[in-house]
Amino acid sequence: MCDEACSSAVEPRRARVSAAEVALAVGGFGIGTGEFAIMGLLPQVAEDVAVSVPRAGAVISAYALGVVVGAPLIAVLAARFSRFRVLLALMLVFAVGNFASAIAPDFYTLIAARFFAACRMVRISVWPPWWPPASRRRTSGRAQSAG
Repeated sequence: MCDEACSSAVEPRRARVSAAEVALAVGGFGIGTGEFAIMGLLPQVAEDVAVSVPRAGAVISAYALGVVVGAPLIAVLAARFSRFRVLLALMLVFAVGNFASAIAPDFYTLIAARFFAACRMVRISVWPPWWPPASRRRTSGRAQSAG
């Protein structure tokens, strides 16, 4: 008797996920995967570019150096441009850098491509001014938990 009445009365409220949240989550996941997956693939990378595994670790260091150099530089240079256009440009840099990494014919080209791909690592605010602050926090949390 209570099964039907109780189940309809206690229906959980479903949170609505916007297209922007989905896009940010998928983008964050892709970036995180591109950033950290290389660690588990070092033996294969080393074999592919004919270097030792410890030397192949420089690929990870090149990426970290790209983040350190690129983030402050881009933050300063991109401050006067539209946040949306900057975000698109940075994602293009990420895609081109990762494509170049995938087809790199040798070790030094791979290091340069990983450095280039990492230069897009800058945390910018992509929220339009009319987006409510409470939604920004929720969306950021959802997107970051996916990536």
